[in-house]
Amino acid sequence: MNIIFMGTPLFAVPTLNALVEAGHNIICVVAQPDKPVGRGKKMQSPPTVVRARELGIETKQPRAVKRGPFPTWMLGANADLAVVVAYGRILTPTLLKAPKRGCINVHASVLPQYRGAAPIQWAIINGEKETGVTTMQMDEGLDTGDVLLEQRTPIQPNETTAQLSERLMQMGAKLAVETIAQLDQISPRPQDHPLATHAPLLTKATGRIQWNLPAEEIHNLVRGLNPWPIAHTTFRGQPLKIHETNIVIGDENTAPPGTITQTKKHLLVSTGTVSLDLVKVQMAGKKAQPGGVFTNGARVQIGEPLE
Repeated sequence: MNIIFMGTPLFAVPTLNALVEAGHNIICVVAQPDKPVGRGKKMQSPPTVVRARELGIETKQPRAVKRGPFPTWMLGANADLAVVVAYGRILTPTLLKAPKRGCINVHASVLPQYRGAAPIQWAIINGEKETGVTTMQMDEGLDTGDVLLEQRTPIQPNETTAQLSERLMQMGAKLAVETIAQLDQISPRPQDHPLATHAPLLTKATGRIQWNLPAEEIHNLVRGLNPWPIAHTTFRGQPLKIHETNIVIGDENTAPPGTITQTKKHLLVSTGTVSLDLVKVQMAGKKAQPGGVFTNGARVQIGEPLE
């Protein structure tokens, strides 16, 4: 098939690779514009654009998709299909109808659960035991189109967003190829819209830890926000990022939530239930380090609070 591929982050790259390996003709890779990155604010192209250039595929990074030259180009591209994977823009009815067979999307949840921009993160934050990937025929709504195929997978108890994303991006790539191969045989299935849940964009504020919550909820927040924006708290008036935690099974600590209760080899903190072992932490301007190493360097005292 002649396909327009629309995707921006690393999550989309395996699907692009899989479509090329399956013998499809990728007319163009469409991604969001380059962005400044790091302290030097050097402009950096999205991973899909970098990969497209390696493959010798044309790229487009329109700043506007509702008007201007891009809709005109897409209408005249003579594409059979558009495959959309985490592109990051809402497509207008004109764009959705431009390819002969419309647009299909690879979404990192089992729809109608977790529609939106951050399905992997919110599934982990909310303590879900299972997730998956779905291909759907796109319509004008936000992830509301008819389901084509889906595949499920368990979420491991300590799995982070980074780790789960790695698995789901590979699953999504295979499912996209399978969906296109079976497109004439698949009967699209309408979603059960009343069961829909949503996964809105994350902000740094999402990561603020409330120590009076149960340890499991805090642990889920920490792993759901790894690698970004990273859960955080305050120690001695300075921000402290929490990259990794473990729940202390059988703990009977009764200290007020947020109190440091152990500093030798491990950094333990009380919560609304049992204690959490802060396995990896990071002070502002410093590298991430094991909690036990941090306690030695900062001379952390039992009884000090995290706020």
